[in-house]
Amino acid sequence: MDFIDYYKVLGVSKKATEAEIKKAYRKLARKYHPDVNPNDKEAEKKFKEINEANEVLSNAENRKKYDKYGKDWKHAEEFEKAERQQQQYQQQGRSYQRAGTNFTEEDFSDFFGSMFGGAGGGRRRASSFRGQDYNAELQLSLKDVYKTHKRTLTVNDKNIRLTIPAGVKNGQVIKIKGHGGEGIQGGPKGDLNITFIIQNDPKFRRDENNLYTTVDLDLYKAMLGGEEIINTFDGKVKLKVKPETSNLTKVKLKGKGFPLYKQEGKFGDLFITYKIKLPTNLSNKEKELFKELSKLRSK
Repeated sequence: MDFIDYYKVLGVSKKATEAEIKKAYRKLARKYHPDVNPNDKEAEKKFKEINEANEVLSNAENRKKYDKYGKDWKHAEEFEKAERQQQQYQQQGRSYQRAGTNFTEEDFSDFFGSMFGGAGGGRRRASSFRGQDYNAELQLSLKDVYKTHKRTLTVNDKNIRLTIPAGVKNGQVIKIKGHGGEGIQGGPKGDLNITFIIQNDPKFRRDENNLYTTVDLDLYKAMLGGEEIINTFDGKVKLKVKPETSNLTKVKLKGKGFPLYKQEGKFGDLFITYKIKLPTNLSNKEKELFKELSKLRSK
């Protein structure tokens, strides 16, 4: 994160009074207001910096933190908490010494340093902290996650190239280490957590690693049997339809479902439900034939 000198932004000294800060802010806000500078990107950026500077310096508590910690002023509570813990460990070190133990103040300072990044050997320096984690959502279709593929994401103006394994599930979170916020005082970067949002497919329903679909079957094929071309994620397959197939009959195609996450070559199953379509707009001849068939069935 680039350091922005809020005093310089408002054009005041570090010893400026609250009234001087307010006066400088109002003057600059009028000068760079978007209404005065329509479609001026530089003025818009300057106006945001002026407001940000005013929010910090016009608040006594925030100003105090900013004067002490600079660009890391928002983490003041973490710094102060770490310092209190260090003091506590040092006091414990002195207590152990008085009790005749082998622990020294330096030992506790080293222990503190191993936990919070402070200096060991009794020499105290500012503690380091891990950077903030970033969270992002990535929306994909069911077809997108059927095969392993590469994709480039832009997070905070940085392009991140990642491989998305086949079989990723809706709501699954993948962590990319070191692509979060910058560390403080030399601390490690945070991580980037990506939540995958898998959109529904109009033809297939996914349940874990199995797929479910419905296929329309005309009455004649259902009664007499035949062949039906079925669409799967892996292409088309030809199925034999048994004579006298009932409505809502289910057929399982083994290994034609969804790939298992990070288990190459392994797939779930595809379950097909036949939905019998009744003929409509019958001709007189067809109606006569159905009547004949009905008489035959009633005998």
